[in-house]
Amino acid sequence: MTAETGTETETGTETAIYVYGILPADVEIDGDARGVGDPPSAVTTVHSGPIAALVSEIPQDTPLGRPEDLSAYARLLDAAATEVPVLPLRFGAVVADERAVVDELLDANRDDFTAALDELEGKAEYLVRARYDEGAILREILSENDGMAQLADAIRGKPKDATRNERMTLGEQITQAIEAKRAVDTQRTADALADSVVELAPRQPTHDEEAVHLAVLAETDRQGDLEAAISELAKDWEGRVEVRLLGPLAAYDFVVTRTPE
Repeated sequence: MTAETGTETETGTETAIYVYGILPADVEIDGDARGVGDPPSAVTTVHSGPIAALVSEIPQDTPLGRPEDLSAYARLLDAAATEVPVLPLRFGAVVADERAVVDELLDANRDDFTAALDELEGKAEYLVRARYDEGAILREILSENDGMAQLADAIRGKPKDATRNERMTLGEQITQAIEAKRAVDTQRTADALADSVVELAPRQPTHDEEAVHLAVLAETDRQGDLEAAISELAKDWEGRVEVRLLGPLAAYDFVVTRTPE
């Protein structure tokens, strides 16, 4: 429930509560942790039985969505995920006050949240990001397609204005070829990680030359297995694809929680 009435500070400013996620009630929060807003407030927890909400106080009229706010949101949840299971709420979850956090969020969903936290115990999300080397992938594509190679030769060294249509055609063909290779390389990555993960979720590419963007849910004590599998892929793809493993992170792609409306 979006805050319409909230707590009033000593300065007369109406405040609301920003909710980041749900955790076990026995979690300990770093006293220096700060949340969204400018200036950011201290992060605390609101408890209800075995579960708690990770929250901070914000002025009601605080505009959200700055890069700093998104970074603070992810930083808090990812830091928590290295220690305990955490259920992320969608960015922008705001309620009127701490009483509303308890009544409308924690108590109303206690059984579901508790079960989800139990299921997530010992697990976290990891991201596999891979990017093609531009020159290497272009050479590979042209070597596999005589028509595209001939078109590339035909326009090489000629004025761009005079070969605009041909360049557009070649660009579209290269884009389609990269999309096909991305699908193959994503599946190869998924197969390589299959024995080390609980679940996989492909993400949309964020760059034209992105080879793999894959979220995986894995047991944190098997991170070494993930790293070994990624190292093998990196070795096989040396000079063609740069591969990175990011995490542990909060399970953004694998947890669906009810957020305040």
